[in-house]
Amino acid sequence: MIAFFVGTTAELIKIAPVYHAVAARGRAPELWFTAWHVDGVAETLADLRLPQPDVWLVPPGGAEQVDRSSRVPRWAARVAATACRRRGELRRRLAADGRPPLVVVHGDTFSTPYGCLIARKLLGVRVAHIEAGMRSGSITSPFPEELNRRVASRLTDIHFAPTRREVDNLAGSGGVVVETGANTVVDAVRAALATGGALVDLPPEYGLATLHRFELLSRADRFREVLERLREAAERTPIVYFAGLLERERVDSAGLRGLFDDEHLLMRPKLRYAQFLPVLARARFVVTDSGGLQEECAYLGVPAAIHRKRTERRQGLGDNVVLTGMDPDRLASFLTDPESLRRPSRLDDHHPTEKVVATLAALDFC
Repeated sequence: MIAFFVGTTAELIKIAPVYHAVAARGRAPELWFTAWHVDGVAETLADLRLPQPDVWLVPPGGAEQVDRSSRVPRWAARVAATACRRRGELRRRLAADGRPPLVVVHGDTFSTPYGCLIARKLLGVRVAHIEAGMRSGSITSPFPEELNRRVASRLTDIHFAPTRREVDNLAGSGGVVVETGANTVVDAVRAALATGGALVDLPPEYGLATLHRFELLSRADRFREVLERLREAAERTPIVYFAGLLERERVDSAGLRGLFDDEHLLMRPKLRYAQFLPVLARARFVVTDSGGLQEECAYLGVPAAIHRKRTERRQGLGDNVVLTGMDPDRLASFLTDPESLRRPSRLDDHHPTEKVVATLAALDFC
């Protein structure tokens, strides 16, 4: 049996195409969920046509959103305790269909190395890592993602690396390395756009912003700088800031609510993925600190500024994507003429899920 070991809505989005492709080949994959995210999970599963998780590694009745560092130790202890207590059951589930067992992890959250450790050391089965080999070059930036990726690479048997750069980064890691040409988010975006999405009340033309990373929100001065630059640019083109509860709390605690109004710099609640992708595709430009959005913008051709020190992703850089290095002046420069960076969509150039599943089939996993 193939078990997808994930814990966030972003991971669900990116493994959904692979899950469905494995199921289409006759295997009955399972979702093993660590409940790093709780909010919006039910809606995300429904949008992606995914079933409820087969295994909750944090019991759903007591799961809480891990949205701050103080909650990480409790989450980690609960996942470890559940995996140890249910060790025999998990082994039986993996062996139930008589085919070679495999645990699949994704990306760079805490669930990634944790899934590798549980699979290899506790359950004694092989691990495949989707979106493997990405590196920023700094162990502390972004943290802990860079550390998570490096640990996972030492415990993985099958590495699915997006490009030749990531393949080269995995030299010496051991195991099978497969270049997929892109990340599976390409297939997820294509599927989401095909649904059309629900109508969302937005200005006729707008820029889009998402800013949520700890390295920005923890620094009130940096957070103020970027929001002030967005407010200045919003006098020319309205900008919609999609903010979760933590971001809204930071805006209020830093006394920045006055930068927002209903005409220029608008604040809206985060959208479900199926709603958000059509909104992203129609945006004039994007300002974000999300690596996932960097990739989506790169493939959609939408101009984007990635407001962070470093990024482990190369997609779009030097083309339609600008890495600001957290420099507010570089961000302001991007905002003066983002349209000059618009590029044609490249969504149809890549089909990474096909390469992932073909490899799993060749290795007799499906």
